[in-house]
Amino acid sequence: MIDPTRPQSTRRHFLAANAMGIGSLALAHLLHEEDVRAEAIKPDVGPRSFDLTPKQPHHPPRATAMISLFMQGGPSHIDMFDPKPEMAKWDGKKFPGTVKYDNAAQASSKVLHSPWKFQAHGECGMELSELLPHLSNVVDDITLVRSTRTGVNNHVQSIYALNNGRIQRGRPALGSWLTYGLGNPSQELPAYVAMTDPAGLPVAGVQNWSNGWLPSLYQGTVVRPQEPRILNLNAPTHLRGTAQRRYLDYVDALNQKHIEDRPGELDLQARIASYQLAARMQTAATEALDLSQETKATQTMYGMDDPATKDYGSRCLIARRLVERGVRFVQVFTQNQYWDHHGNIKNSLPKACKKTDQPSAALVADLKQRGLLDSTVVHWGGEMGRLPVIQNEKNIGRDHNTYGFSMWLAGGGFKGGCVHGETDDFGHHAVTDVVNHYDYHATLLHLFGLDPEKLSYKRNAREQTLLDGQPGRVVEQLLA
Repeated sequence: MIDPTRPQSTRRHFLAANAMGIGSLALAHLLHEEDVRAEAIKPDVGPRSFDLTPKQPHHPPRATAMISLFMQGGPSHIDMFDPKPEMAKWDGKKFPGTVKYDNAAQASSKVLHSPWKFQAHGECGMELSELLPHLSNVVDDITLVRSTRTGVNNHVQSIYALNNGRIQRGRPALGSWLTYGLGNPSQELPAYVAMTDPAGLPVAGVQNWSNGWLPSLYQGTVVRPQEPRILNLNAPTHLRGTAQRRYLDYVDALNQKHIEDRPGELDLQARIASYQLAARMQTAATEALDLSQETKATQTMYGMDDPATKDYGSRCLIARRLVERGVRFVQVFTQNQYWDHHGNIKNSLPKACKKTDQPSAALVADLKQRGLLDSTVVHWGGEMGRLPVIQNEKNIGRDHNTYGFSMWLAGGGFKGGCVHGETDDFGHHAVTDVVNHYDYHATLLHLFGLDPEKLSYKRNAREQTLLDGQPGRVVEQLLA
């Protein structure tokens, strides 16, 4: 028998030496269990490297790029996308049920029927509000989801749910997951671009395009709303040309020597890759961001001749130019709480719709006429909708509602002319064909050719995913 006091003795040695005493089957089982436990706690110490070269998806993809038009604040689905004619007879009366308020101090139980008219459009007969005259022209190319749900009645947590899969901060954003899993077709432009509003960042700021615990190579690159859209893109005049090329070659040689001495330093690898990309971007990004190359007709289509739509139209047009040149994921943001209409909704909502309706519809039409819509997902939506009752009776608005709201999607394998799901008669709760945030993510990954369980990153000996154990399903009814 092995002496258990000797240094080489282990549980495995003991079991092996006494195999006849416990039976070979039990021995095999115990050894297997020991191996499983050892594997489960094995530290992730192997060399890893990350880059943005194009990667093979898990199955043939329908989509290769995505533009997300994120309407931060919570657009009122009841006034834009989800007509509720039965509410008219309840207008001003007590809501016949229970309402979950976010702001109880200003809460009211009086029903607020939408003051805007709805009408059917397109061959599909999709009903939209009069606030969306331009979107009505492309309804046959979009899927309208009227049953979106996150169920967490707060801006920041609902943003996180839709953008990184959980209500907690610090996780990788959707764009980071896509670029981590697929790389980027272009090696001269960023894989993941965040386009901010001139009036400020959305709620949660830079967390909206954070790489979380993925290597920093996968964080979003900010393209500013004003010129210069990318700061410090071009070298000083006296360093351009041969002088800059020699300088960059020298710095690259130093960096490579530095990383050779420090294998596995992922942040260092990412920083070096970012420097290399920045050098390549000097020509490519300058050209991609130059809207003067677009025809007058195209600029007018996006609303660039109207002060109310010029900024948002410019950013939507840049988004199209970026995906056209191989950028994987672009997210266009509105400013902090732009759609958060707790008061003065009768004036504020039409203004918000005016800013975004024409450029958003133009993006869908422009991608389609260029043959890009089939492979590019366009998403329009915010982190929540609004309640069916009055908030702030002296300055009428609507409170938050994350239990049932609307968003629309186009291209990249989504159906055109499709209305999916329903809310109840007052638009408060999604009741039919509910699409939770994790269903939305599972469906997107599927269209990009990615298996939600296989797209993982090993962190602290645990495989992390976008869905993170949530029961996300591919919503087949949304797919063409």
